[in-house]
Amino acid sequence: MADALPTRKQTLQFIETLSIGTVGGVVFLVAHLPGGLISGAMLAVAVAAMLGRPMAVPAHLTQAVLVMLGISLGSLMSRQLLQHIGAYPLTIGLLALATFCTTLGSSLYLQRVHGWDRTMAFLAATPGALSQITILAIERGIDMGPIAVVQTLRVIILTAALPLILVLTGLTPASAPALSTTVASPLGLIGLIGASVAASLLLRIAKFPASWLFGAMVGSAVLHGAGLIDGGLPPLVRAISLVGIGTLIGSRFSRMKAGTFLSHLAAGLGSFAIAVAITAIFVTIVAWTTHVRFSDILVAYAPGAMDAMLALALTLHIDPIFVGAHHLSRFLVVTIATPGIVHLFGRPQEDVDD
Repeated sequence: MADALPTRKQTLQFIETLSIGTVGGVVFLVAHLPGGLISGAMLAVAVAAMLGRPMAVPAHLTQAVLVMLGISLGSLMSRQLLQHIGAYPLTIGLLALATFCTTLGSSLYLQRVHGWDRTMAFLAATPGALSQITILAIERGIDMGPIAVVQTLRVIILTAALPLILVLTGLTPASAPALSTTVASPLGLIGLIGASVAASLLLRIAKFPASWLFGAMVGSAVLHGAGLIDGGLPPLVRAISLVGIGTLIGSRFSRMKAGTFLSHLAAGLGSFAIAVAITAIFVTIVAWTTHVRFSDILVAYAPGAMDAMLALALTLHIDPIFVGAHHLSRFLVVTIATPGIVHLFGRPQEDVDD
């Protein structure tokens, strides 16, 4: 039990990280920047980490933030459940193809322009499923530093830029979405939290990806869809979950040395540009061939972190069902396909011991 408790140093790091994230989110919110709570917290923590501050978020708080976000998303799902269900097979199939093409294009860029070996380039170019990519890199003795730069830079840019792009182009309103301000009764909140945590634990036992987020989303959606609970979490709790997601993303820079980041910055920006260009082609095809809103397609196809994109959906008038289904599908495709592709075409496993 004593070993599980954080040390005084770790506790101070947690407090500092959360404080910086909160200040950054509030500043962006007051400045009326789109997605302000997420983007502000993320950028503030990322800057502090790059300046050498040890930014960290405890595991239990991370799980709590994901559960709160899932509950908030689930409370919206019942109203939009059937909105785009007919388009899912086509758009998910095109997303799988888009994921393959963006990974291939970015990987070839890293190999031909920056001289990366095939396996490192492939792992860096693969969107999402960062934990699985990290495991594969470690198993094959690959330096995780360059991969982390490319992966993290892509998430940071998308999370910061997408809200601005959507608002400046008029694809989403500049004001915050009119989420239900009804707060569930005390008994309803207990039931909502209990069902969401229970569903999350079940998915975690089943080794379902992003179990805390999707489990809470499912638990909340079932209760709201069945009419068993009216209302959701208090607005302050929703705001805390958004700041928490931004803080989690920004804290990724804490394990990255400034020298490593700068030395691979060009590779990260170049591969990101390739991925965005290829993704834009598929987004255009889907927009022309379906009746799905362009803003929904843009966020669903964005090669960013699943939790960050769902959090943006919560704040930017984006359909969370459509976005969630597509990011989960891509996560599953990447998780299943990546190990096999690396095994067939990547650096041999035995090279690790040479």
